[in-house]
Amino acid sequence: MTTPRIRHNDYGVLSPPAIGAWRPRLPVSVVIAAYGHQDKLDLTLAALAGQSYPSHLLEVIVVDDGTSPPLRLPEITPERTFLLRTEPGSRGRSNARNTGLRIAEGDVVHWLDADMVTHHDEVEAHMRWHHLADYLVVMGYVRYVESGWPDPATVHTAVSTGNAGRLFDLDASEPHRWIVDLAARTNGMRDAKDTAYRVHITNAASVNARLLRTAGPLETALVLGEDTELGYRLAQHGAAFVLEPAARSWHLGRSMMMREGDQVSRYNRVFVPDRVAHMRWQRTHPRRQYLVPYLEVVVDAEGASYEDTRATVDGVLASSLHDLRVTLVGPWDSLTEDRRSPQYSENLDLLLVHGLYRHDGRVRHVEKLPQSAAPTPYRLHVPPGWVPAADTLKRLVALAAEQGYGLVSVALEETDDVLAARLEHTGAFARAALVRTEGEALEDAVEDVAGTYWLDGATWGFSPATATATTSATAAPAAAAPSPKPRDDTGTEAARLGEENARLRGRVAELEEELRRLRHEASRRRGLFRTGR
Repeated sequence: MTTPRIRHNDYGVLSPPAIGAWRPRLPVSVVIAAYGHQDKLDLTLAALAGQSYPSHLLEVIVVDDGTSPPLRLPEITPERTFLLRTEPGSRGRSNARNTGLRIAEGDVVHWLDADMVTHHDEVEAHMRWHHLADYLVVMGYVRYVESGWPDPATVHTAVSTGNAGRLFDLDASEPHRWIVDLAARTNGMRDAKDTAYRVHITNAASVNARLLRTAGPLETALVLGEDTELGYRLAQHGAAFVLEPAARSWHLGRSMMMREGDQVSRYNRVFVPDRVAHMRWQRTHPRRQYLVPYLEVVVDAEGASYEDTRATVDGVLASSLHDLRVTLVGPWDSLTEDRRSPQYSENLDLLLVHGLYRHDGRVRHVEKLPQSAAPTPYRLHVPPGWVPAADTLKRLVALAAEQGYGLVSVALEETDDVLAARLEHTGAFARAALVRTEGEALEDAVEDVAGTYWLDGATWGFSPATATATTSATAAPAAAAPSPKPRDDTGTEAARLGEENARLRGRVAELEEELRRLRHEASRRRGLFRTGR
């Protein structure tokens, strides 16, 4: 069966079956991290025991995160319910959920808080999406109630008969306003593009288990905001995010964000943006470095001269886009230096490159480039010897982000084929790898899920290292430049004509760029394409 291709996050291409009118086949593991509040846990399990999803496909894993006295399983629970307990040295929500994840056997992992009362078809509403594609994250809708909680038997009866909506006063409850507002702004997340990951909240979300294990478990170094960070990593591994209004739950009590929003936000602003590169609005300092950079620039140094590699790397490091990292690829571990005549060492150029950047915090040396740049959202391949202008990288990534392109190719030189720099969107390439068919070119799948585009290198500020060096060497010092002479009245007209001339030159450049793009696209389709030496 062909895997459906969701472009960006527009999951409207999928048509889930009507609830109650289909036959499920995928097992699901509901993972619940709990600390204290046995009374709320009892109601959560009673509701899960009344689900419409087939009981033989449903397992529930409760992880007690150190409650004293320990939590217990109540009388009313789903048929396959397991209770685990975290170790004293590994406590916290992330550790608890990861403990449950390790034994989960379902094809889908459904995160649920220990103070939730799900409606009769909540699990089914999630799962009907997961049967359509294997790279989805589904988020349900939650309403918060503060009092008037019934007993477990009442909850089980109401949920089993499809009457969970009558358990609490709808008018007295509060919706998750942030989710509701996000849905309104993004057409139900279908127009969210790179911000779709924000909908992953682990009180009522479900994730394809294979995708979850590929992206990695929850980050235990984060005490708060761990679900947002995991959602971001899932996006870098190709996830699409679905909002499902039919997946309804009651939350027993207000959330921490509702109760202490300012304090939680203040805490998260320090720790979460360090790992979530798409939080551009939080990364406002012009020179800060972050654990996860926004852009990785890859330069393959093997076979290139020291001068060419240095010119490219120095040009990248001088970029106005500071939130980046340079990855130098080469046989670094096998380099040997002549201890008597080092200037004649074998692989001297590589030794010089390694020596020049080995203590630079924004440069790393790797023997083999990892297949994915995740969790970094963009990766740019630049052939050594080509130098970007100061604002080139910022403009290039801004174009890709604004238009949602999965691949932007920049033509640098054309002879029998095209030498190009390539800007790759990590999530788009991951999605394309998940959906492409046997024998299909990865770039063709990228075109389907995100789009591709060609640009002209000269127009976008790329120049060969020799030209850059010549310009730098012959440029007159700023202090030596003569002061402009006062203009008479004719200067105004001359300035106007100059501006018009510049505008026309810009328009000609745009037309030439479009012509080059069409020619380069035809060349790519013929398979005549290269990115380096």
